[in-house]
Amino acid sequence: MKVTQSQPAILLLEDGTVFRGNALGKIGTSGGEICFNTGMTGYQEIYTDPSYFGQVIVNTTSHIGNYGVVNELEEESASVKIAGMVCNEFSPIHSRKTADESLQEYFEKAGIVGISGIDTRQVVRHIREKGVMNCIISSEILDIEALKAELAKVPPMEGLELSSQVCTQEPYFLGEEGAEKKVAVLDLGVKKSILSNLTDRGCYLKVFPAKTSFAEMEAWAPDGYFISNGPGDPAVMPYAVATVKEIVENEKPTFGICLGHQILAQASGLSTYKMKNGHRGLNHPVKNLITGLSEITSQNHGFAVRMEELEANPSVELTHINLNDKTVEGLRRVDKPAFSVQHHPEASPGPHDSRYLFDSFVEML
Repeated sequence: MKVTQSQPAILLLEDGTVFRGNALGKIGTSGGEICFNTGMTGYQEIYTDPSYFGQVIVNTTSHIGNYGVVNELEEESASVKIAGMVCNEFSPIHSRKTADESLQEYFEKAGIVGISGIDTRQVVRHIREKGVMNCIISSEILDIEALKAELAKVPPMEGLELSSQVCTQEPYFLGEEGAEKKVAVLDLGVKKSILSNLTDRGCYLKVFPAKTSFAEMEAWAPDGYFISNGPGDPAVMPYAVATVKEIVENEKPTFGICLGHQILAQASGLSTYKMKNGHRGLNHPVKNLITGLSEITSQNHGFAVRMEELEANPSVELTHINLNDKTVEGLRRVDKPAFSVQHHPEASPGPHDSRYLFDSFVEML
């Protein structure tokens, strides 16, 4: 069915709160964990970021869709990964001449259900007060009680292992085969722009599925290891933790981002916890405790490393701290050549203040 701007849709939150608006994307029903991103641009990169798998995104920018989409160039993976989208004003047309199609057409092809005409400020204030929760969007079921029954079927994000669902299923190569440095990438839901930041710095990559053993990766004889970002709860990924423990003990340079940071922390004896709201946006201030300089960073995570455990662990050093809420933003092993950050130095979208971290990793190789 072709969506029309006047077709009604409902957003139902887990606590029973109801928002009514207009349908966008595919006519249907979809649920997931609702969270908000404060970025002013880069919506296509957000929607295709594997770290958002299973989540419904509230875009806080007033207008969404006005510059359309560019296939492949502005995609962070091969498909749209979000479970649904909520926005204020949705534009079914676009003005960018280089766009391949409208966001509406893009969502229809991807089967994404969304809702517009919502006061996103009200939604975000509600989530900030109550915390992230599950929700459901529907443009085909308008009966609240029926929607509640469907929402009850949506699993909570805490306790979900999702990396194995979004990672590559077969190893593949990127970069110049004759490159001086070889990096094995453990794909937990990696973004394309992270990989391009490594190949742009002269690395030849072999990207491995999430559940690949250390022995299989080491057989390729890499100079270092990269542990990627990804979706889900890091506390239920013992397979990845065990692999990263072996990688770290191998004493080759190791770099982790976001979920990779959390897995490295667990491999170092630390634990993680689910945040009330998480950090998702392009303007999060982080201080580098090594240089004393502050950076504006791009972030997307709902779990974090426990600060008190890090401070009590003699083998781990805090390297970066979030200036808004003092959460862990980076760490390094004092006894091994391994480090990680919670934020996204590749940005895409976002500021490039932290891209020096890729240079630091390449220098370690």
